[in-house]
Amino acid sequence: MGRKKLNFLLVVFLIIGIFFSSYLVGLSVTKEEKRGKKDELYKELDLFGDAMAVIERKYVEEKSAQDLIYGALKGMLHSLDSYSQFLTPEEYKELLVETEGKFGGLGMEITIKDGFLTVVSPLEDTPAWKAGIKPGDIIVKIDGELTKGITLNEAVKKLRGEPKTKVTLTVLREADRKLEDITIVRDIIKIKDIRRAVILKNSDNDDSKIGYIKIGEFRESTAAQLEKALAKLKKQGMEGLILDLRNNPGGLLSSAIKVASFFLEEGKVVVFTKSREGKNRYYKSIFTKNKYLKVPMVVLINKGSASGSEIVASALRDHKRAILLGENSFGKGSVQTIISLSDGSALRLTTAKFYSPLGKVIQEKGVGPDIVVAKEKITEGNKKKKDIFKELENNGKEEFDYSDDYQLLRAIDLIKGLLVLYP
Repeated sequence: MGRKKLNFLLVVFLIIGIFFSSYLVGLSVTKEEKRGKKDELYKELDLFGDAMAVIERKYVEEKSAQDLIYGALKGMLHSLDSYSQFLTPEEYKELLVETEGKFGGLGMEITIKDGFLTVVSPLEDTPAWKAGIKPGDIIVKIDGELTKGITLNEAVKKLRGEPKTKVTLTVLREADRKLEDITIVRDIIKIKDIRRAVILKNSDNDDSKIGYIKIGEFRESTAAQLEKALAKLKKQGMEGLILDLRNNPGGLLSSAIKVASFFLEEGKVVVFTKSREGKNRYYKSIFTKNKYLKVPMVVLINKGSASGSEIVASALRDHKRAILLGENSFGKGSVQTIISLSDGSALRLTTAKFYSPLGKVIQEKGVGPDIVVAKEKITEGNKKKKDIFKELENNGKEEFDYSDDYQLLRAIDLIKGLLVLYP
């Protein structure tokens, strides 16, 4: 064997040796880090055990071990974020019970935000809506009892009840920072997915055919109902579309993806999540029998648009399929996973965050509109008067009167401009 070849082999073996040694050192460091974390965990568990022992010996009343552990778990999950929860076996069973789309309640979506019981949005034509509850209202008291430290499940139990019974909410409105007592009569809440699907007529001389669809919530049947609504408007000659997601609190992720899919080519990213490990999971638009890819669109959003609404709105904007008009959305963009425990209880744990197709975070920040339009009312002098003869011609059916909906009127103007640019 020549000297050059021998030297070459020695160098190769030396490099392999250095690499293997580095690998072993890396493994050793990793093991040391894990051992260090375990030691730290055991040390903190010793502290927890000491506290439990002190409470068991010296607390004024006797408490069961389960009460203490459940209390500790509730506090631990509450300390993580506004959406993580510990569920007792009873609460977990209630979560698993399927409703039939109606229940005795107030008709509003609530959450715990920054430690406060907060209204995401009231559902239209429900007791909460009619009583004047607004997105962002902080519920300070329920029937005189402070809501400080209340869990979401506890709040739902207090708010729901027999139809025709009353509940008084003390709310703090961010705009004026004043407390207001609002008494609401509970009723059977029937949730409609598609609340309205019509061709808008802005004036008697207006021959433009602008479609308007309002989605109340994203549920299992929403996409099928939307497909029928779009087909109906298409037959009526729809030229442009206003998709109203105001006060839509969200719902099923799968439903939101199906809804976005009607307006996006198949395989486009609708939303993606990032986990703690840095793994991305992409949710893409799916096949639909009919696509509406060239219809000019405006999407209406406001403070009550949350979760699924924010996903659909940001996806359509990021893919340049729609212009967003209105106000900044609520900012509910995290994924909660239900993990059952051995005794029938469960953890509702935030495991990932939602991101728009262009990587914009939704959680807390919300989705900002392209065109900011605050909800204002047209003055009474400019407001159109109802035509009694039209009502009689329609057999007494109430017409869709949007003459005081400032955001919708601006959306109509915008769609008309888009139709001129892209006929």
